[in-house]
Amino acid sequence: MRQRLSPAVLTVYVWIAMVAFGGIAVETVVIYPNVFHDVPASLAESMEFFVVTGPADFFPPMGAVTVVASVATLVLAWPMRETRLWAGGSLLSLLLGEFLFSALYFWPRNDIMFEEGAAVHSAEVLRQTALEFETGHWGRLAMSAVTATLAFTGLWRLHRGRALAAAAPAGGAS
Repeated sequence: MRQRLSPAVLTVYVWIAMVAFGGIAVETVVIYPNVFHDVPASLAESMEFFVVTGPADFFPPMGAVTVVASVATLVLAWPMRETRLWAGGSLLSLLLGEFLFSALYFWPRNDIMFEEGAAVHSAEVLRQTALEFETGHWGRLAMSAVTATLAFTGLWRLHRGRALAAAAPAGGAS
């Protein structure tokens, strides 16, 4: 059962990790230049625009699904050395480089810019916070790329190992 389930779960995890990376890339390259183009006015405009839904509605659930898929992948892939290290590295990158970094670095800045805003902070503080956020977001994008790449490499190694095992002559004699 594990033999069939592992590749399927790993494939789903790779897909989720790549979708998450794509979402973070779009956020970084398309959305954030608009959000941060004229702080503090653009922050207020963004809050008006993202009334129905926004990045804060997509990324927390997506992050949770990614973590669950990553842990499931690691558990199922544990007996397969060729996959275990890549799946473990992907989970580590996800937890440290994306989740922990987001919680410690981005969440306080989100509060300053989008919860407290101009009612509590000067325009200069908001501009500085926005610059820090944008700069840090490139790091989050890089870590998301690492997470997806490690997951994909694990899947590739799993399929490669299976293909080589299937192609090996029975009994090892040629």
